Amino acid sequence: MTARPLIGVSTYLESGARWGVWELEAALLPAGYPRLVQRAGGLAAMLPPDAPEHAAATVARLDGLVIAGGPDVEPARYGAVRDPRTGPPAHARDVWELALIEAALAARVPLLGICRGMQLLNVALGGTLVQHIEGHCDVPGVFGRHPVRPVPGTLYAAVVPEEISVPAHHHQAVDRLGADLTVSAYAPDGTAEAVELPPARGWVLGVQWHPEMDEDMRVMRALTRAAATAPAGARS
Repeated sequence: MTARPLIGVSTYLESGARWGVWELEAALLPAGYPRLVQRAGGLAAMLPPDAPEHAAATVARLDGLVIAGGPDVEPARYGAVRDPRTGPPAHARDVWELALIEAALAARVPLLGICRGMQLLNVALGGTLVQHIEGHCDVPGVFGRHPVRPVPGTLYAAVVPEEISVPAHHHQAVDRLGADLTVSAYAPDGTAEAVELPPARGWVLGVQWHPEMDEDMRVMRALTRAAATAPAGARS
């Protein structure tokens, strides 16, 4: 790979972030995300929340897009009443990331959704979420591990053909699949752990776990390779 593709990664705004003598609002992204992009051969660009009408112009400058993990998706976005165990809404982030997803799908920019990103991809395509499951988020702030089994014949299985143990921390999951999505990996309890669109829709994959917290770079490498074949300047 001679040219390193530019991979945008969505971020979020947090008030009260502290460093040195400062305590200010900050655009945050766990360092594992840009590090994984860089290790996989890409250039990482942070995408803090912006007005949704700027999403298409933002995506047009990217070779690939990652929608990062984070807070629960607002249930009203998939027509559900909020469960008491669902976290507080992140309205600005929902709006911005949904606009990024829609722009990436329209422009056929390679897209990887991670945890919340996979859930939001499902919602963007008309799917719904299970608002609480047990066993995937046992200790707050600590990533657990569990096995993930690929579905033969899928994009994900072509990237990771064997069962692997993955780092995970989530309490929500895909319920009804969005339009054209298929499940391409499962946890032992039947939870959908990866979803994808058919190749005719471009390179689009969502994973429920956190590859940025692992040494296995195959998923991110697959994204950067797909991104490298369609540089931003060559897209119409």
